[in-house]
Amino acid sequence: MAQRRPDRVRGPGHDEFWAWCDKGELRLQRCASCGRIPWPIVQKCEYCGGSELVWEPMSGRAKIVSGCTFEYDYYKGMLPIPYETILVELEEGALFISNPVDLTWRDIEIDMPVKLTFLDCEDSAGAFKLPVFEKA
Repeated sequence: MAQRRPDRVRGPGHDEFWAWCDKGELRLQRCASCGRIPWPIVQKCEYCGGSELVWEPMSGRAKIVSGCTFEYDYYKGMLPIPYETILVELEEGALFISNPVDLTWRDIEIDMPVKLTFLDCEDSAGAFKLPVFEKA
């Protein structure tokens, strides 16, 4: 059963990101001019201003950089309280915010290796696959 989640950001760039996720791939934009990975999604590279951005597959390997536990019901009952959020550094260098799978604050350690997985979710626009991370 799909988990109900807050509405995703949609529009240019974002729709491509979610289309890749729905295929089970985490792809981020890489600038063809400078080679860096701007994230979140941009229309022009935040590093060099280049406008040629290519969707590149990420390895799915990462490490935890930080984490926090949310105890306030920001989403009005949509997510069970408390819930964890982690900041991971992808092997390719980009920082990515995610909810961990099967990890509580007691399990989370800085530099802990994690790997990508996808959750079946839905929002007001319909079904989608949410990229999340679990212990590697």
